[in-house]
Amino acid sequence: MQTTQDPDEAEALLAARRLALPALERLGRPLIEDIAVPRSRLAEAVREIRAISARHDVPVFTLAHAADGNLHPIVVVDPSSDGLPEAAWEAAGEIFALALRLGGTLTGEHGVGLLKRQWVAEELGPAAHALQRKLKEVFDPRGILNPGKCL
Repeated sequence: MQTTQDPDEAEALLAARRLALPALERLGRPLIEDIAVPRSRLAEAVREIRAISARHDVPVFTLAHAADGNLHPIVVVDPSSDGLPEAAWEAAGEIFALALRLGGTLTGEHGVGLLKRQWVAEELGPAAHALQRKLKEVFDPRGILNPGKCL
């Protein structure tokens, strides 16, 4: 991690961060995800994500908002692939399980979409998951908001 008090150097660091995604797009189709872990476990999470990437032979590049524990493990897949390759699914599943095991959450800012929906019940537990489904029914009794999504 690099920090600075110098405004010009800070702008250069931010510019590098902003260019990370366009650089990854040159390698393939990036699947932008986010998890959050306690800040005290950030280094452990990054090391384990690297190991998951190697184990599944799936490129995963991790960007972060380190100050709040939010990590973006970005899985890059071949753009010519139909859907998501099985190895990428498995790597993503291990990354989501890692976040929960480290006392974190499946999302720090992006929410739970299609990729994470099978893990949300594990994070919430049966009672909270049922409550969320009931709340959705109250506000969307006809099921027209985000049909087929998580809740």
